[in-house]
Amino acid sequence: MKKVSVHPMLLDTYLSVLRGSINSKAFKHLYAEVSGKRVDILEDGKLSCAFFASSILSSFGLIKSIHATVNGTEKDLYASGWKKIKHPKAGSVLVWEVKSKKEPHRHVGFYVGDKKAVSNGSDVRVPVIHDWTYGRNKNKPRRKVEAILWHKKLG
Repeated sequence: MKKVSVHPMLLDTYLSVLRGSINSKAFKHLYAEVSGKRVDILEDGKLSCAFFASSILSSFGLIKSIHATVNGTEKDLYASGWKKIKHPKAGSVLVWEVKSKKEPHRHVGFYVGDKKAVSNGSDVRVPVIHDWTYGRNKNKPRRKVEAILWHKKLG
């Protein structure tokens, strides 16, 4: 019998999982005990961006654990060897700036190529595909990307 050589293709599989996560309801809830009560701290998916991103990254061994916040995810990314790059590549992690004073949260997701990103849509409460800068307004990005991160394990 001929010996077969099998080598998993991390980047291809990772990108397939990112695209396959679109509209998934798997990342809508993270329960915690808050003041003795069971609370969905992700508010039925409204605040799921970090949980979504860190769940994917953790499952591929690209960070150490799952997080509920962008800050926690970002700290883990740097501690796990992710480095800033200037231009996005398919598979890059994107960190967006705070949206507004009304919505004082930064945002995290993934660049998947062709100027598209996958991240949790707080309005629809599931991962969605969208323009990587949320479109343009007066020739400027609607939402500025603060960091584009890449891991050497992805190639």
